[in-house]
Amino acid sequence: MSKQNNFLSPILIACTAIILSCGKKGDEPAPAVVPVLKIEDASQTRTTTGSVMHFNITLNKTTTVPVSVDYKLNDGTAKAGTDYTAGTGTVTIPANKSTSEVEVTIKGDPSDTRQANLDFAVELSNPKGCTIGFPSATGTIITENGLNLTTDNTGPTSPMTYPGYTLIWNDEFNGSALDQNVWNQETGNGQNGWGNNELEFYTNSTKNTFLSNGNLVIEARKESTGSFNYTSGRMTTQNKKEFTFGRIDIRAKLPVSKGMWPALWMLGSNINTVGWPASGEIDMMELIGNFPSRVYGTMHWKPVSGTSTNKGGQYDLTSGNFSQQFHVFSIIWKQDTIQWLVDDQVYFTTTKADVGAANYPFNAPEFLIFNVAVGGNWPGSPDATTVFPQRMFVDYVRVFQ
Repeated sequence: MSKQNNFLSPILIACTAIILSCGKKGDEPAPAVVPVLKIEDASQTRTTTGSVMHFNITLNKTTTVPVSVDYKLNDGTAKAGTDYTAGTGTVTIPANKSTSEVEVTIKGDPSDTRQANLDFAVELSNPKGCTIGFPSATGTIITENGLNLTTDNTGPTSPMTYPGYTLIWNDEFNGSALDQNVWNQETGNGQNGWGNNELEFYTNSTKNTFLSNGNLVIEARKESTGSFNYTSGRMTTQNKKEFTFGRIDIRAKLPVSKGMWPALWMLGSNINTVGWPASGEIDMMELIGNFPSRVYGTMHWKPVSGTSTNKGGQYDLTSGNFSQQFHVFSIIWKQDTIQWLVDDQVYFTTTKADVGAANYPFNAPEFLIFNVAVGGNWPGSPDATTVFPQRMFVDYVRVFQ
């Protein structure tokens, strides 16, 4: 009996030790959860003198010890040394804090060039005291709003004088801003009563209408404003510059993509009294993107019965399209007759007889309208081939009488 007890004692002692040991381990606290770090995308409008872009770095929870992470900058369309200052470094978030930042110096552009926005990346690595949840972020340098935009100036031109005519008014668009004594910048869309089910919202922002290098630029963008997915520009001389008869020359280069509808046209100055189309509408030039080598000249009026009617003609280039060079769009407007011209070639003529028994509204003052519509009943909507922004350049408008 005593021998058996002596034999079992070491086994019992060992088991007891194991049990006690397991109990101690189970009582130890669980390891601390390591905080997760992330970096957020950033953007900065480029200025002429330079600026700083700030990338926010955050932890999902604070910790009682400092944490750190290394970073480096990688080129995208933005290039180090040209668009931003290259750099690497370490960011430390102090104990009991949850935020820090990476600062990147953005180079200035004294020329204020309008171009597609530029981008680069901030890449994180080597975390200490934390893990990385989002290892990189994109920095966007906003350059799409610059006011310096050049374009090829080739193409037909027109003279400053014609036999039997005097230049009574012109705008060569050589200044730095639109002449507000001459031009109105209209805003809105269908609620203004313009119709056509267009898709753009017209703004008075220099994003959409500005002067650069001797040209007026009307730019259509794919960007949301309210319930509209596009913005553009529409300008008139209503109540400021109105004309009856003469020769009008407008030199312009046009957007030609699917869904685009640039127009240079006129409306009767009495439109607020008699309404459209009783006021008369003279479309000096319209283009729809389905036909990039064709422009239309049209007059609209109110018939004896019915809502509206029109008569028009078209001009087709023999090669190329209207976005590749400037062309001169003209009318020669006289009592009871209108001629339409492209590059001084007459392609369409109307007379009072074409209106018949209806009132002929085209012997009265009209004002100018320049705009770039997006979509609408006639051109249809943009599609996957339409690249934005789309621009109409106007070199000048000249009125002779």
